Amino acid sequence: MKKFRKVLDGLTTSSPASASGSPSCGSAAGTPTAAPTPRELDVHETLLSEHFHICKTVRHGFPYQPTALAFDPVQKILAIGSRSGGVRILGRPGVDCHCQHESGAAVLQLQFLINEGALVTACADDTLHLWNLRQRRPAILHSLKFNRERITFCHLPFQSKWLYVGTERGNTHIVNVESFILSGYVIMWNKAIELSTKTHPGPVVHLSDSPKDEGKLLVGFESGTIVMWDLRSKRADFRIYYDEAIHSVSWHHEGRQFMCSHSDGSLTMWNLRNTAKPFQITFPHGKSQRDGRKESCKPILKVEYKTCRNSESFVIFSGGLSYDKAGRRPTLTIMHGKAITVLEMDHPIVDFTVLCETTYLNEVQEPYAVVVLLEKDFIVVDLTQSTFPIFENPYPMDIHESPVTCTAYFADCPPDIIPVLYSIGAKHKKTGYSHKEWPVSGGTWTVGSQTYPEIIITGHADGSIKFWDATAITLQMLYKLKTSKVFEKPKVEGVRGAELVEEDPYAVQMVSWCPQSRVFCVVGISAHLILYRFSKHDANTTITSLEVRLQCEMEDVISPSDTDNTLCGSDAGGHSPQPQPPSPRSNTPDSARDSVPCLRVKDRVIRMPPGYQADLVVQLLWVDGEPPQQITSLDLNSAYGLLALGNCNGLAVVDYLQKTVILCMSTVELYGSADPFQRLTRSPRKTRQSTSDVCMRGLSNFYSDSKKRIRTSYQSLTELSDNQVSLDLERSKSPTSDHVNGHCTSPTSQACVPGGRSRVPGGPEGPRLSRRGPGRPPFRKAQSAACMEVSLPVSSLTEGYASRRAMLQQLHGVTMYSHDEHHTTSYSWPERESRENSFSRSRSSSVSSIDRDTKEAVTTLQFAESYGRKLDALPTPCLWVGTSLGLVLLVPMSIPVDEQERMEEPITVVPTSTVLMLKGSVLRFGFLDCAGGQIMSPYEVWRDLNAPEDLDRPRRRRLVNYSPGSSQEVVGDGHLAVVCSERQAKVFLMPSQACLYVHNITESSFVLRADIVAVSNSVCLACFCANGHVMILSLPSLRPLLDVHYLPLTDMRIARTFCFTNGGQALYLSSPTEIQRITYSQEMCDNLQEMLGELFTPTETPEAQNRGFLKGFFGGNAQTFDREELFGEAAAGKASRSLAQHIPGQSSVEGMRAAAGGAVGELARARIALDERGQRLGELEERTALMMTSAETFSKHAHELMLKCKDKKWYQF
Repeated sequence: MKKFRKVLDGLTTSSPASASGSPSCGSAAGTPTAAPTPRELDVHETLLSEHFHICKTVRHGFPYQPTALAFDPVQKILAIGSRSGGVRILGRPGVDCHCQHESGAAVLQLQFLINEGALVTACADDTLHLWNLRQRRPAILHSLKFNRERITFCHLPFQSKWLYVGTERGNTHIVNVESFILSGYVIMWNKAIELSTKTHPGPVVHLSDSPKDEGKLLVGFESGTIVMWDLRSKRADFRIYYDEAIHSVSWHHEGRQFMCSHSDGSLTMWNLRNTAKPFQITFPHGKSQRDGRKESCKPILKVEYKTCRNSESFVIFSGGLSYDKAGRRPTLTIMHGKAITVLEMDHPIVDFTVLCETTYLNEVQEPYAVVVLLEKDFIVVDLTQSTFPIFENPYPMDIHESPVTCTAYFADCPPDIIPVLYSIGAKHKKTGYSHKEWPVSGGTWTVGSQTYPEIIITGHADGSIKFWDATAITLQMLYKLKTSKVFEKPKVEGVRGAELVEEDPYAVQMVSWCPQSRVFCVVGISAHLILYRFSKHDANTTITSLEVRLQCEMEDVISPSDTDNTLCGSDAGGHSPQPQPPSPRSNTPDSARDSVPCLRVKDRVIRMPPGYQADLVVQLLWVDGEPPQQITSLDLNSAYGLLALGNCNGLAVVDYLQKTVILCMSTVELYGSADPFQRLTRSPRKTRQSTSDVCMRGLSNFYSDSKKRIRTSYQSLTELSDNQVSLDLERSKSPTSDHVNGHCTSPTSQACVPGGRSRVPGGPEGPRLSRRGPGRPPFRKAQSAACMEVSLPVSSLTEGYASRRAMLQQLHGVTMYSHDEHHTTSYSWPERESRENSFSRSRSSSVSSIDRDTKEAVTTLQFAESYGRKLDALPTPCLWVGTSLGLVLLVPMSIPVDEQERMEEPITVVPTSTVLMLKGSVLRFGFLDCAGGQIMSPYEVWRDLNAPEDLDRPRRRRLVNYSPGSSQEVVGDGHLAVVCSERQAKVFLMPSQACLYVHNITESSFVLRADIVAVSNSVCLACFCANGHVMILSLPSLRPLLDVHYLPLTDMRIARTFCFTNGGQALYLSSPTEIQRITYSQEMCDNLQEMLGELFTPTETPEAQNRGFLKGFFGGNAQTFDREELFGEAAAGKASRSLAQHIPGQSSVEGMRAAAGGAVGELARARIALDERGQRLGELEERTALMMTSAETFSKHAHELMLKCKDKKWYQF
């Protein structure tokens, strides 16, 4: 019955609503009687639910908010812990693994079981975890939860299975890492200190065993107390009481002395022969004052004391600078003999560790590098050279070099594009790196069998663009493009100029790229657009600038007087490369600005290096003292030579070959007589504040200045309008025009005021906004997709909101204003929700009455070969336009075919009366042939415009127009158009415009991102909803194939950066510094094990050096120390059950078998079985040898007895 209703919905266009409650799908008049039904199409769909499964693949970038660092010197792998409970394990390039604690507690400390393939993590929830690294996806084997004490420090001696755990109470517990059971052996704080001591020593901040004797444990307390504890006799050998707090301790390899770092910026050296006082006290950065005292210094947080065989020892520490040097950057100090080198860092130092040639503490260390973990960076310093150069980092740790504001993901790119971009980008790489190999070289990784070229593009707040090679789940930077070089630098004039310099006027808002033609288009936050053409040759050229005056009618703006309500037409500028008076960025009052762009394009000849070269700049102009609205949609087509851009005011189409504007119209003008809404003009009236005084604002106005200064960009990509322009809830265009974090996430549906700036009363930036004046450019300090730290209520999101505005009101408690009243009306949330829902239901009608602010944003654009009218016999170039009211407009174009005519003749653009309707803002278009194959957009084959001319082979445009999976004859009979909005998806048959299939994707939430993607040799519609659901729909029937609640939308960063691509892959910005890639393809999930790197490689542990008889004898090193005898249950007993709780991990034997899937898992299990079999054979061989020895002994004794009794007579026995 439901299918029958869908067929009727496509055949009956005069009906106001279909049986499922969706709007009419046809145009103004006529019934397409010849439209085929879904049965007549007979499309064979091959995709099934079994083809889809969602899982994470790999995470790229710098670990966000790092807290801890560890290194395995034998396996040569590195681990970084983070505040959110994540652990990143890094090896050679390609070996990159991310693990996550389910509790989300911060990682306090990391300890490798050296060369054992295991890692111990200590978390802020006082839990120890043992991770198994012998599988490609590490898992927890055991956990131990401390109930009564807080963990402060851990130490695991080399080749030991007993972990020392220091606590906040000053006690030291011992854990067996094999069973993760607490030993009964405890070093109590009151036994460690003298009985006469009246104060508590404080938390344990250091634990280490003596290099000279493993039976001695050095315990450091925060108060300055140091105790050498004899583990055998269970008493203290000596105690040290120092006035300054201790931060770290480091041993000399001989075990006779150690060094401490203190809170006053001093280093103390202690000798075990005389522990009454330190034999050396130094203030490395403290100068002597006139009175002889050292100036006060910052604490030295960590010190490492490493010896060398052929040179002086290294003393490396962080911190210790004097307090009077304000503004100094964080430093790492390297003291090598008498030479002191201070390395200034760009970010605070979190932790560092020194890499040495040996793993044994009682040998000469021979340090060769130091790994420094910063808050926002990760570097390795080469200690073998006197200049201490850093190694070139092979990992993509600089994604967040400037905050990420947008992302794009392209799979199955042309194979030649990656080598070309790499060759161009390699010319601009930095120099001065160490020539030695990257020291973190552990693990193994090979390129999987299923690989294809993949490219990720990231846009940043400083206007830069980065191209990344993402092939085979790796990430490597290919090429960097700086869009700011197109514009003149803003002049700094006075306080206002200084304030402008702090902003991000070039922040990238969206990108559009055609890999085949290598045409690249960038939209910036200053309402500008830059078109780039790729060339392998440098060029000297002038950048052409076009100016577009895109402004809609002013009937919906509340003006200060009745006479101010005038109409402002839409017109386009011509070829003038630069506007004249007044110039952008000048001190001209904003109210006097008119017909000027926000930025000034360089108007001189510019030398452009090989790579992407700016060819055209399009800027929207100020109108009557109001800045242009943000560009909300973009598309380009290299075959047509056109690009289209739209915002909440209208649409503009630019011919970038002839460099002219061929269409510039408001959205209402595009409808003509086919406008499905009754737009009633509101009578003008006065308000308390003129539109020129209403400040443009984004979501960052909800934050204080201090928080907003964390370079949180991208905040005013579209503006909130909640005040004098009064967006009533009943008029908020259902789920289409709401804003999340000052940005329409759908991708850009917005109900906005032409230049009007709204302000929420009582916001924390009220005074600042009024000081800034009424007409500032439409950008502020950028608020990036990376740095948004807004937490949304997950439970509420799961229940769903009727619109983005409803979610924003719930998030921030925004007070709404009523049009009919001048006083504030505060709605309770249930009232708001009910009003939203009631309005959403009213939107389902095919004829709606819009009686207030009717500003439609152009939310999506796409060029395609399609049918602009019902009676068209052949497809022609068309522009599909989707709006925030759920309407789809078709704009056919007449483009000359001949190349010379194309460069000379104008393009004819005639908007038709074709109007298709959906619920919610339109997000995506896609096109299929009648056999279900995807129709790709036509494109131009790339040609280098700056290459030398070849007279024999003149360069001509080569166009490709094809439809994979079907013939052109089938396309000539019509095609299918897939349209997806925030609420539903529809499939139309063109040219009849009959609606064949309808699917309501969500009722309680809304779709944030939708893409038509190719998976398993077929196509489907992939959607990501605001409630965290990932949905896959078949095409063209729109059958649900996958619906998984994968990702709770707790951060708007995810909404902005989530994108799907072909091959069953997707990505999003999981943190301000990290990109998370996922797959929704079952095939890729099955092959993921062989694509991931192997963390553990079987390696023999280096043998200890032969110390010699005399050195071993007089050194007194106890070789017979057995921890099992001391800490085992037989000697120490059992620990109290209430002290800690053992939690078995999911990665037990059964869990490991389940985790290791596919052929790799079978091989791993076979290898384990062989190892076990070999072990059993070895044991059998030992038993056989014992039996042979016993037999030989028996034979010997029997022979001796025989010889003894040989000559005796029988009576002598």
